[in-house]
Amino acid sequence: MCLAGGVLFEESGTIVDTEMVMTSRPSEPCESVTAAQAQTLRRATGSVIVWLRAALVCLVIPAPACTSWRGSLSVGITPDELLAGAALGVAEGSPALVAEEEVLTLSSEMRDFLDTHVARSGSGNLKLRQLASAIIGADTFGLVYDETTRTASETFRARRGNCLSFSNMFVAMARDVGLNVQYQEVDIPPDWTLDKDTYVLNRHVNVFVDLGTAGTRVVDFNIGDFKTSYEMRKISDTRALAHYYNNIGVERMQAGDTASALACFRKAIAVDDRRFSPAWTNLGTLYLRNDHPAHAEAAYLEALKTDEWDLVAMSNLARLYGRLGDRERADAYQKRVIYHRWRNPYYRYELAHRAYLAQHYDRAISDLKYAIGQRPKEDEFCFLLGLCYLQKGDARAARRWLVRAQEVAATDALKRKYASEIDTLLRPGASHS
Repeated sequence: MCLAGGVLFEESGTIVDTEMVMTSRPSEPCESVTAAQAQTLRRATGSVIVWLRAALVCLVIPAPACTSWRGSLSVGITPDELLAGAALGVAEGSPALVAEEEVLTLSSEMRDFLDTHVARSGSGNLKLRQLASAIIGADTFGLVYDETTRTASETFRARRGNCLSFSNMFVAMARDVGLNVQYQEVDIPPDWTLDKDTYVLNRHVNVFVDLGTAGTRVVDFNIGDFKTSYEMRKISDTRALAHYYNNIGVERMQAGDTASALACFRKAIAVDDRRFSPAWTNLGTLYLRNDHPAHAEAAYLEALKTDEWDLVAMSNLARLYGRLGDRERADAYQKRVIYHRWRNPYYRYELAHRAYLAQHYDRAISDLKYAIGQRPKEDEFCFLLGLCYLQKGDARAARRWLVRAQEVAATDALKRKYASEIDTLLRPGASHS
């Protein structure tokens, strides 16, 4: 659930962070399989994949009334003042929150489920296969996606939730049977959808499993295509807790519950020693939605003190300054966003795709070479580069990159698909239009 390079800067929207994604590649590759294949895992370094998504939310909100402004409105507004929330008119005494220990607490029904479906005395490999198969099996459990963030026990009871919900549930259950698991943030390509007046940028979190000498696995709850080329980074339970409270805060903000949203963002910031920039960014948006642009500016700037490359905070500052008439400062932040976006291989791939459709093949090739330099195992990058060379009449280069796409494809089914397409595209007399 939230940020990668290439944040979409909507003219009518302010971006809200529900999960940070900025990761490094794991030291040992994991093989991707679909949920239906989870029961037949054989490889020691494979991965169990169960599909679900996470989200970053871009909320459309009214612009402040003022149209001309210079300088910083937030001078003198301290982080403690932002967290106190007096400007929001919230009464003293925070709304009740789910206690930290409850997020991963197992219910008696969950333990009964584990006793029925998992051999606690078995090997780590066996326990992982049994647990994954039981959870994804429609006759034993089954998973249904919805937009709600839940604790482990709430997710088990409802049989539904978002990616963080199912990761909470899996982590709690896996640890109860003795598996060594950690949360991971996953850097997936930007994927925007529109829900009424809310822009949603889908982002992702999954679970890393260390089986010792038997290797590693990744348990992934997602509804889109997961690729092992995506960069992943293991995170602490503390950061996962910050994600949890941050997500709940966004849900409460969207529901119009300012007091609960404030309490959740405050908790997300506190559990991670005030270093969790997404919650500072969302706190800024909470202030902006309540017509406090000075406090919003202060919160966005606090996010950047925590993470100088928080593109969500930068985008929101650019939008805020633009609304307030400070074009110089708005342009400065927007240029920083554009610079970072330009370095994002998925953004460059999108530019290349547009250029290809417009028949600007040299431009597409330039962007694709950069993208492949950053992500050499993205089969879609290689395939599009092959198509570009094919359109330019360079059959040798086309074959090289089309075959490369087949080689780096994550699954046998995808490799076969590429093989069939290569045979069709490179057949003598084939039309490439």
